[in-house]
Amino acid sequence: MDLPKKTTRKKKTLIIVMSILALLIIARIALPYVVLHYANKTLSTMNGYRGHIKDIDIALLRGAYKIDSVYLNKYDSTTQRQTPFFGAKLIDLSVEWKALFKGSIVGELVFESPLLRFTKDKVEPNQVKKDSSDFRDLLNDFMPLDVNRVEINDGRIEYVDEHSKPRVDIALTNAHLLALNLRNSYDSTSVLPSTVTARANVYEGEMNINGRLNLLARKPTFDVNAEVKGTNLVKLNDFFKAYAKIDVNRGTFGLYAEAAAKEGRFNGYVKPLIKNLKVLGPEDRKDNFLQKIWEGVVGTVAFAFKNQPKNQLATKIPFEGDIKEPDTNVWFMIGTILQNAFIQAIQPSIDYEINLGSVGEKKEEKKGLLERIFGGKDDKDSKNDKKKKD
Repeated sequence: MDLPKKTTRKKKTLIIVMSILALLIIARIALPYVVLHYANKTLSTMNGYRGHIKDIDIALLRGAYKIDSVYLNKYDSTTQRQTPFFGAKLIDLSVEWKALFKGSIVGELVFESPLLRFTKDKVEPNQVKKDSSDFRDLLNDFMPLDVNRVEINDGRIEYVDEHSKPRVDIALTNAHLLALNLRNSYDSTSVLPSTVTARANVYEGEMNINGRLNLLARKPTFDVNAEVKGTNLVKLNDFFKAYAKIDVNRGTFGLYAEAAAKEGRFNGYVKPLIKNLKVLGPEDRKDNFLQKIWEGVVGTVAFAFKNQPKNQLATKIPFEGDIKEPDTNVWFMIGTILQNAFIQAIQPSIDYEINLGSVGEKKEEKKGLLERIFGGKDDKDSKNDKKKKD
């Protein structure tokens, strides 16, 4: 009598276990379709945007899911026109195991071949800021964990102005970015625990960015340097024609910059540099008379203020102050243009003179001749204002 009861009990247990396994298998098979349906419904009803995801693959053991072929367009409800804003071949969202082993449950994002496009719109001058904010909100919706690691492979960032003549379409290509420890999940004793490195191609040139930051600080805290080298200005002629009414026949562009910030204050500099510039030449014989006159003026000014042995036009623009009220030394900028032209050529490199310790540092500023002559009144006024505040 006991044997049949035991057999029946085993059969019931086996049926329950098999039923649970079957339900789990069915749930596992159905889960990607449920998530895909929810995601596409969300993307199709976003205010001001329309998007779609081709497929979603879920890896439960790895704690991850992959979004295959996604796009997000800006949507004009009046004209029903859609303008490309963001797209990616693949987005991998997962738990970061390195941080998990250290006791932090955070996520990581990997983008494969993403495209981010900013479009100038006459009726929405703050569109870039709005787009960036909305895009962060969208990522937060799809990644339930705090993001600690971000990697971008083969990215492209575009700026498009469809209203200009000619149409402007410029881009950074082959971009790679790696941001680590954004939520300070390890190395918590460092003042700047997060690191960001980025590089991209810029019209036969290269851009490199290296920085350390603290995203959890109450006020912006970072130390960043960046450089652009060897950009072919001829490739940017649509941009110059649209906004400066000139075209360039020859020249390369470089830019070197450093910036640091802490406790609401910052300082740094930007050092633009143009080499082998040629604006007016035989290539412009078909231009109209006024165009030739304007390009002649630009070319003459550039020739007058360039360093002849190095054949370069350059300056250095320092900035510092409160983040809400930045201050730029214009006279110093003009002085360095003259220094580069007639005294000593500015070096095409990062100076490595800005760091976190230099922010807010009290030092006696050495004034150039132009600043002593033309900036005297402003200096006196600022000293008087300081006395009143004290």
